[in-house]
Amino acid sequence: MEDHVQETGPAAEPDDEQRWAELADLVLIISREVQFRGYADERAVPLSPSEGMVMRHLQHDHAAPPSRIATATGLQRTNLSTVLRGLEQKGLIERRADPGDGRGVTVHTTDHGRTNYALVRREWATAVSTAAGHDATHLDAALALLTSVESGLAASRPRTRATRPAPES
Repeated sequence: MEDHVQETGPAAEPDDEQRWAELADLVLIISREVQFRGYADERAVPLSPSEGMVMRHLQHDHAAPPSRIATATGLQRTNLSTVLRGLEQKGLIERRADPGDGRGVTVHTTDHGRTNYALVRREWATAVSTAAGHDATHLDAALALLTSVESGLAASRPRTRATRPAPES
């Protein structure tokens, strides 16, 4: 791959646009490859992409009302309700009455949900590390860049569904 000079001004050069598009392509391809391979450990409970987003969110927001989960994940409330039902049936979450407002509920991960999340993260780590030949030379830079991209995309997410999301493939 040829070296490129990093653009520092407000407008990216056309070459940078192509590199950003390549990054987006690679992220989507890697995500699909990780999902495609499944899990070696029989105890792992496979999740849909939407279920995975909810479980990921609940690792940091341990007692979240559905409205906060919907906002954080970008899921519509009607879709979130279906996802939460599926996660409950799998024993990964539970809904409890909100102690501050008996009319509402909060969503919590179960012990099984926390164990499953840790298990699948270990499998993801093994798969990705192996694919990279265990070369962690640029890992911190990649993590910093991808964290910045994720934060920026989440912050600039449209608040309504006026635009159609890209279909899951």
